[in-house]
Amino acid sequence: MKSSFVHLTRRAVSSLSNRALTPTEIAQAQHWLNDGEMQLWLSMPPRDGRHSLHVHNRFICIYSLATGDEHAAALLHDVGKVASRLGWTMRVIATVVGPRGRRFCAYHNHAELGAQMLKQVSSVRTVELVGETVDDHVSRALREADNI
Repeated sequence: MKSSFVHLTRRAVSSLSNRALTPTEIAQAQHWLNDGEMQLWLSMPPRDGRHSLHVHNRFICIYSLATGDEHAAALLHDVGKVASRLGWTMRVIATVVGPRGRRFCAYHNHAELGAQMLKQVSSVRTVELVGETVDDHVSRALREADNI
């Protein structure tokens, strides 16, 4: 999904702070994630964890009938970005220049990488939503929630 300049600018500004997650924020995610998923969620930089909580909150407002697996997908939708090992500045550059080089490609292919990371610890439903391999009312609600 192509993102608008406004969306990208808002996302970049909202993710400037990388302060540690609070125990309350961690507990919000832990409520929905199994142990393996939680370990992956905790591997994300705090700014990504905070973003995932924001997306999750928007997601449940848009789609209140979500299953536990769908809640997990909302929280883990960007977990594949960990594979790129890019910090804030390099992510901005990767967004501008596109998938050039191994790490920028990993950043742009984060949905597929996230699905691969989750295959051993998550449900098929969570994996397909994170991997963006399904197009249904839930996946559209998740994309809308992520369009901050």
